[in-house]
Amino acid sequence: MYSIYTCSPPMSGNTQAYLTLNSFEAGGDGGGPSECDGKYHNDNTPVVALSSGWYNGGSRCLNNIRINSNGHRVVSMVVDECDSTEGCDADHDYQPPCPNNNVDASKAVWKALGGSEDNWGGLDITWSDA
Repeated sequence: MYSIYTCSPPMSGNTQAYLTLNSFEAGGDGGGPSECDGKYHNDNTPVVALSSGWYNGGSRCLNNIRINSNGHRVVSMVVDECDSTEGCDADHDYQPPCPNNNVDASKAVWKALGGSEDNWGGLDITWSDA
């Protein structure tokens, strides 16, 4: 069985998190359209989904966050929830629940943070509201 979470670590000026790769496009691995606006988003647009606790019922929807890693910084818009309370169903593309410290990011975010595409998929970062 998978762990589920209703909260995330407390926010600070530079909150530690784990960045993962997600496609927010139709037919991508993100499942359905984004929770915040009911739309799909191009992988070349810097957008993210936050773990349920940080998503906070949508209170960060369509707001920007600043992501920092390896001396690089990118501003991204929150468009979705990375659900930490449910998973393994069609709405979640049959993926397990997200951890409680996850920032799920489009390819555009990964490109802005640099590094080889071979290493995309998991990265320790810090983030804050922009």
